[in-house]
Amino acid sequence: MSARLQELQSEFGLVERRLGDPAALADGREYARLTRRHRELLPLVTLLREREGLEGDLAGARELLTDPDMQELAAGEVAALTARLAEIEGELEVLLLPTDPNDAKDVILELRAGAGGAEAGLFVMDLLRMYTRYAEGLNLRVNVLDANESDLGGASKVVAEVTGDHAFRAFKWERGVHRVQRVPATESQGRIHTSTVTVAVLPEAEQGEVQLDLSEVRIDVFRSQGAGGQGVNTTDSAVRAVYRAGTPDEIMVVCQDGRSQIKNREKALVVLASRLAERERAARDEQERHERASQVGSGDRSEKIRTYNYPQNRVTDHRLEGDDKNHPLDSVIEGALTPVVAALARTEKERQLVEMAAQDGAGPQDGPGRRGQHGAA
Repeated sequence: MSARLQELQSEFGLVERRLGDPAALADGREYARLTRRHRELLPLVTLLREREGLEGDLAGARELLTDPDMQELAAGEVAALTARLAEIEGELEVLLLPTDPNDAKDVILELRAGAGGAEAGLFVMDLLRMYTRYAEGLNLRVNVLDANESDLGGASKVVAEVTGDHAFRAFKWERGVHRVQRVPATESQGRIHTSTVTVAVLPEAEQGEVQLDLSEVRIDVFRSQGAGGQGVNTTDSAVRAVYRAGTPDEIMVVCQDGRSQIKNREKALVVLASRLAERERAARDEQERHERASQVGSGDRSEKIRTYNYPQNRVTDHRLEGDDKNHPLDSVIEGALTPVVAALARTEKERQLVEMAAQDGAGPQDGPGRRGQHGAA
């Protein structure tokens, strides 16, 4: 671990020097990358500097153990310093765990009504409001790119962009099927209905990440539409981008947020590239799952990740256990998702630590090399 820590500390120094370089300041993309990397490495370097100072203090306290007049005081200081150094080692171990290379990216968020008809469409909009408030609390911005709204106030599909610092890290746990149990406003008998909404969270593709052949993309322009078919624009500014139309690989993207056809076209192509990148990632993940299952068997859970039970005012995340599993619905639906997300992130870190310990126990050839993936973003 020490060699990797030294490597990251050296990288931090290099990043700091580059941030002071006028050439980096003149390149907006490079400056943003350096700033992000500096922010990622700062907690680790801060801990290393604290550890270095504490190690010096510990050496001095141990010297005082030979002084009869200072022995008792020195013993207490040695115990406190030793305990804090042990805590720092644990914190450093967590910081060295592999990171998701997509964490810092912006997000394409897609909500689609599933089972439940009109009630599912209403819950699409409830989730959109929840995510918008959650994002606002994190200083992230949500911009709706396309929405198939109904006269009842619901939507069969919503596509939105979430931008800001580490948007994907904040939203990546939302992927999957969300189930709602409640009495619809139109239900005269007071019966509880169950509906579902599927949430997709796509890391926005960066320039050059996906080679999109524009000769395979058909661009259509049309007039933007509002709820119930009412026109919201008098110009043909909405854009539909269709990739490999009429083939099994077809992907269709609609963007009608902006009044500029050019901006809508650019955003539609970004969403299209993000979906292509996600398709490629999914194919790789599926292959890895098949290979893993052949060795250890499948441990996948149901697609359903979370249930929103209105009569019991409870949100249950099915990926969690114990006290972390259930949360008050009235606060979560208002955007207080942070406790749920924090529990999911903590569970993932614990899983990674268990895997790391198992790899370390497998032999020196399987150990430290696994820890060199920190900060792959």
